[in-house]
Amino acid sequence: MNARQGGFLISKIKQIGGRRFDHILQERNIEAFNGAQGKILYVLWQRESITATELARETGLAKTTLTAMLARMQEQGLIVQSANAQDRRSVLIRLTERARALKTEYDSVTNEVSKLYYRGFSEEEIAAFEGYLKRILQNLEEV
Repeated sequence: MNARQGGFLISKIKQIGGRRFDHILQERNIEAFNGAQGKILYVLWQRESITATELARETGLAKTTLTAMLARMQEQGLIVQSANAQDRRSVLIRLTERARALKTEYDSVTNEVSKLYYRGFSEEEIAAFEGYLKRILQNLEEV
């Protein structure tokens, strides 16, 4: 049986892609967020407010990592944390106006990275590839 390399390749793509994303941020002198914070911002741009537990699940970040990043992002004026009226044990995380204003820059960087990822691929190939990735993710989440 041949050893499958999918997991290794995905890990390597994530590592190199993250470095490329950070490099593009540096080239454009975008200092308001880094690649890891971009994951958090991306999720928050999709939702008005979210608990830390939901945010950890959506971003795939460990709670300890997320807690430290949220504290830093709050210091940077990117997010606010407030009591959750529905559940006093949890805190809701919301974007500030400053963070909302960064979405256009973030979208521009992610579009540039996407062009790198998919250079030479047809729309059909991209759709099939992303479909396979979604199936792999679903398989992993069901365990």
